[in-house]
Amino acid sequence: MDVIKLFRVTRLPRLAGAATVVASAFVSAPAQPAFAEPCPDVEVVFARGTSEPPGVGMAGRAFVDALQAQVGNKSVAVYPVNYAASSDFGNRLDFVQSVVDGVKDSANHVQATAANCPNTRIVLGGYSQGAVVAGFTTANAVPTEIPADLAEYAWYAPKPMPPSVANHVAALVLFGKPSTEFMADIGAPPIAIGPAYVAKTIELCVPDDTICNGAPAGGPSFAHITYGSNGMADQAATFVVGRL
Repeated sequence: MDVIKLFRVTRLPRLAGAATVVASAFVSAPAQPAFAEPCPDVEVVFARGTSEPPGVGMAGRAFVDALQAQVGNKSVAVYPVNYAASSDFGNRLDFVQSVVDGVKDSANHVQATAANCPNTRIVLGGYSQGAVVAGFTTANAVPTEIPADLAEYAWYAPKPMPPSVANHVAALVLFGKPSTEFMADIGAPPIAIGPAYVAKTIELCVPDDTICNGAPAGGPSFAHITYGSNGMADQAATFVVGRL
């Protein structure tokens, strides 16, 4: 269950600026083999939320189940983004590394799938901290709002994914994505979704979810942990099916 401790008010002094390093997280190392043939019709690449165990997490599982129920006879593969989803917010660099690793792994896997299975339709997704990972994975440029005191990390800023990769991505699904106001409150740039992905993106935010609804940064409301059961997974799946 993602309690997104990253955004607890008591942690903000440590995290102001730290989250900004996420802006340099678009690492695109050499692609790794995706999977053996036959290639699936659809592949979901999903990043779980903070502190959730390895896998796709509660929102991801609900979304995958809903998608599989709606795609008919199409085959659906699932790739859980391999990252820590760390809640060790007392260690600034460890937390930043968690998000950086998530963006690296997501981007690498998407590129590998596009290269090895060009007919597979890729669905990128994430919940909470995972939505940060998924959103930044699509960015077409490194945000410029990196504070001077963090300039030493600029060398770590990678190149975005090649523009051609967007042709292989059918949709981007974001559950409980931290709002622009929220990101600003913690000293981070807004989550950058690349122009080629904007029209194929669905953002799902429960009105009372204080992480995504524009409320000042602070602890999450109960609504933030309801994406696995509130019906929005079905809504997201319907959106995706219309774009496959």
